[in-house]
Amino acid sequence: MAATITGLLKPWTPRVFSVRWSRYNPYYLEPDPRKDVYEIPENELTAEQKEERERKAVSPIKAATSGVTSSLFQEPDLNKFINMMMKDGDKVTARGIMNQTLETIKRKQVEKYHKAPDGNKAEIECNPYAIFHKALENCKPVIGLASIQKGGKYYQVPIPLTENRKRFLVMKWMIGECRDNKHRRTLMYEKLSQELLAAYVKEGNVIKKKHEMHKMAEANRAYAHYRWW
Repeated sequence: MAATITGLLKPWTPRVFSVRWSRYNPYYLEPDPRKDVYEIPENELTAEQKEERERKAVSPIKAATSGVTSSLFQEPDLNKFINMMMKDGDKVTARGIMNQTLETIKRKQVEKYHKAPDGNKAEIECNPYAIFHKALENCKPVIGLASIQKGGKYYQVPIPLTENRKRFLVMKWMIGECRDNKHRRTLMYEKLSQELLAAYVKEGNVIKKKHEMHKMAEANRAYAHYRWW
């Protein structure tokens, strides 16, 4: 009997309890804004897609948030860049600068396309959205630094970066480079188009910042084991 009571009286440990902050019950399905999913004919659906479609037909679905859209022109990275470039809540100005930047990139690439020989025209990218995404991808650092305290001292410890952190650093570097005082005689959209085109071919100051971060992480690799402490 005593052994049974001892087994029941285990020391209490704090646990994390799930709290439902949403107005929807757990059985509500998430909204899917993709149009192509609903345009697939019934006879071309797989077994999993048929089951999912039948479940959506009888189950309640959550209302889509204001940031979700089915538009083909939806660009999450572009919207994030506009929000980071915005000052004092003036999103109209930030969006106008971004539109002028994309237009300038298009003009420069089309002019370069017409001046290039016939054999090299296929290599020139004229889509400004593709150039924007490729430029951001080229500037993303693989590894970064975190300040970790150990024995009363702070060490710069190399750590792998998440995808959101990579994107934030690239956009921060790009916008900061264009706002630098050394380019104050040039308009913002012109500076931004120059940096994006340079990053597209893996050149420019933002690419240099990426390499500098990698060099600092390599120099501090002796402190990499502090990451788990």
